[in-house]
Amino acid sequence: MKTLYVEGDTFLHRLSPRVKLVALALSSLLLFLTDSPLLLAAAAVCGGCIYASLGLGWRQSLLRLRPILLTIAIVAIFTLVLNSPGQALTVLLRLTALALLAAAVTATTSTGDFIDEITLAARPLERIGLVRAADLGLSIGLVVRFVPEVLTRYHAIRDAHHARGLKPRPLTLAVPLIILTLRNADEIAAAIDARGIRAQK
Repeated sequence: MKTLYVEGDTFLHRLSPRVKLVALALSSLLLFLTDSPLLLAAAAVCGGCIYASLGLGWRQSLLRLRPILLTIAIVAIFTLVLNSPGQALTVLLRLTALALLAAAVTATTSTGDFIDEITLAARPLERIGLVRAADLGLSIGLVVRFVPEVLTRYHAIRDAHHARGLKPRPLTLAVPLIILTLRNADEIAAAIDARGIRAQK
């Protein structure tokens, strides 16, 4: 099973998961508080340098970032069509910077650390009865953990279309992807319930 986490001994790997997640949250807030193209461009360059420091190589980095970068490009194009070029540039730079920073944190923080930190952060909400901290941490951890699996299934379905001489279309790709993902989600939920994880206090 693939994972977004990358083994390593870089500065980011050694940095406390809590510090990384807090820094990411503050960076995200600051990125949405400014509309300056210069500041956003500097943030995007900074995010690129931080991600490059992981030493993944250009090919591996492109493979990991391609889905989110394509999504950002589509959002920027829609913004350009519906609004001004300046707003489109702002959206492009802001989301690119945020994606690079988030990718760097995700690649250097294990799923277990994610779950622990989210669970700890949700404790105050649990005290006032809004959520169960353990369930919230587990949910977010599973999302982070299975994003690569969804992408792997998408590529497998697309390759199966090519092997049969069929032209991949959004609908013919989305339907089996959704079915497989939901089936896997049911299996994971059953495994969690069988171990009594959600019943623990």
